[in-house]
Amino acid sequence: MANIIEITDFNAPELDIYARLSENQLLHYHEPIKKGLFIAESPKVIERALNAGCVPVSMLLERKHIIGEARDIIARCGHIPVYTADSDVLTQLTGFQLTRGTLAAMYRPALPTVEEICRGARRVAVLENVMNPTNVGAIFRSAAALNMDAVLLTPACSDPLYRRAIRVSMGTVFQIPWTFLDCTCNEHTKAPVTATASAPSTTSEQETTYLQPLKDLGFRTAAMALSDDSISIDDPRLNAEEKLAIVLGTEGDGLASSTIADCDYTVRIPMTHGVDSLNVAAASAVAFWQLGKK
Repeated sequence: MANIIEITDFNAPELDIYARLSENQLLHYHEPIKKGLFIAESPKVIERALNAGCVPVSMLLERKHIIGEARDIIARCGHIPVYTADSDVLTQLTGFQLTRGTLAAMYRPALPTVEEICRGARRVAVLENVMNPTNVGAIFRSAAALNMDAVLLTPACSDPLYRRAIRVSMGTVFQIPWTFLDCTCNEHTKAPVTATASAPSTTSEQETTYLQPLKDLGFRTAAMALSDDSISIDDPRLNAEEKLAIVLGTEGDGLASSTIADCDYTVRIPMTHGVDSLNVAAASAVAFWQLGKK
């Protein structure tokens, strides 16, 4: 039986997770006992989170969805509190219009190791310092749709479980395995952004150690970066690789030069009209489509 609770007090502490806590506060909520919380938005996204084994804490939704779109979700969540009110009340509480009128707070799952999610993988995406949650969410959606087996992120990347990243990904952050890499690269010299790549480089100002676990697992690495000696993304050598990691950098700065030097290939997306680069999310979709072919 659902535990439906009508909202009568905006200041109720149990509503803090929806209305007053930042993403960082949610990340550390309940520590050190538990791993923090995240917020999933819309019935489809919540369903994908549940399918992935995520454990709900409570829900916040428009009253009409109790017997509407969220009915099956509520039934799956057991006896957790389900806070409800009309749409205008929820907008006043949260400060924004709810997507499909439904939010769920869930415990953050424990992250797997690189070895666990790359075991048996053929194609993985590596994100270096991609800090925009919209781009992270879009990259996950492309990765899930276009045959990537996993996504790995450096610690400076936006968290895939930030609300906006989850929403933009349409919940695919729960469908494709991911984890954070250990990153000891402190080099700040960057190459221009994401739209390209090149033949293997051998020199580096500073060793990029976060790629080493992938190399130990037999992956060859392809840096998406502008370079005079780049190879085209449709070069047959790339698709011939049994295991390939596609490394993408943040828009504006791109990949660290040490990362490019540490990769086996630097790869270019051929372009016209004098355009030299794409937004990292757009470039990832092109790269995944080409390099994820089976």
